[in-house]
Amino acid sequence: MKTIKGFITFEGCEGVGKSSQLHMLGEYLIETNQKAVFTREPGGTPFAEKIRELILTEEMNAYAEANLFGAARSEHIDKIILPAINDGNLVVCDRYIDSSLAYQGYARGLGTELVEQINSYAINFCMPQATVFLNMDPNDSWRKRKGKIIENDRMEREDAMFHTKVYQGFLALSKKYADRYIEIIPQESKQGTNDDIIANLRNRGIIK
Repeated sequence: MKTIKGFITFEGCEGVGKSSQLHMLGEYLIETNQKAVFTREPGGTPFAEKIRELILTEEMNAYAEANLFGAARSEHIDKIILPAINDGNLVVCDRYIDSSLAYQGYARGLGTELVEQINSYAINFCMPQATVFLNMDPNDSWRKRKGKIIENDRMEREDAMFHTKVYQGFLALSKKYADRYIEIIPQESKQGTNDDIIANLRNRGIIK
């Protein structure tokens, strides 16, 4: 398992404020003159973005879904993540392999061993230095409180039991990989949450 210095991933359930926190971290890095590339999964390259559209809109079985995520991730590693790191950038990714383990391994019932096999390329050659986990129950997320739903997102439309299993998966992963997980409890104040994230990343020497 190869850990990539300067590679940061963000994980969490649907509607817990990841997008806002990624945006705020980006602003901080710009203000402090730290080179960073922000990307997402599935996505990041034209090929991977096409896979993203398939995953979020087309019905498929769990095994096909897991393999599509793995294919997009392989392309993403080679075309975006590693080149950006080699060019001296931090790389901040919205979701990575932990999402596959939580969504397909735990919630879809494939098991983590199979999902790890599918993602062996990522596990062996490109694991994050730190994973920021926004620890919030999806059934009480900010989006749920506002009564919002993203209509064209197949994952978002899954029932409460599915999202509970995803959350349980992330909790299990945060314990298994406690050395790289940074667990953040989202606050009512977005700035307060952002301050916690930045302080933790600075304490680990990942950002300045």
